[in-house]
Amino acid sequence: MWDSLFGAANVWAMLCWAILVFLPRGPFVHSAIFFGGVGLLCLAYVILLALLLTGTVDGNAVEGAGASNFQTIEGVRSIFMSDGGVTVGWIHYLALDLFAGLWIARDADQKGFSRFIQGPVLLLTFVAGPAGLLLWFIIRERRARKGVKRKSVLGR
Repeated sequence: MWDSLFGAANVWAMLCWAILVFLPRGPFVHSAIFFGGVGLLCLAYVILLALLLTGTVDGNAVEGAGASNFQTIEGVRSIFMSDGGVTVGWIHYLALDLFAGLWIARDADQKGFSRFIQGPVLLLTFVAGPAGLLLWFIIRERRARKGVKRKSVLGR
């Protein structure tokens, strides 16, 4: 069960990323990714987390897993010592990284950045979410500073 859910979430997220990166963007595409991509991943996360925490489904814990909690590194490690914990955790990453990617794409489109600039940033966000988001912050800040310098030189 967990292997199937893990695989389905991966395929769904990759499809959404492909749409975000390669298709023309407009209100329909933005909404489809927001609700159909991020929203569905968030829904899957909440439902699966609730089922795991209530014991409704077995997480398939590996040998050596201790008591799960969020207060200690051992407790958090224990959460990820089950197929269910890894799947739910991975869906968490997929949802938030896709949300960050969508925000970056919309922000970049609004600021007039080309797809050639956006592509590597979105790819990095897909692979290592916070690193891509940080890169986007640096890129957009540099352009913003250039705009401020031009305005001050022109006396505006």
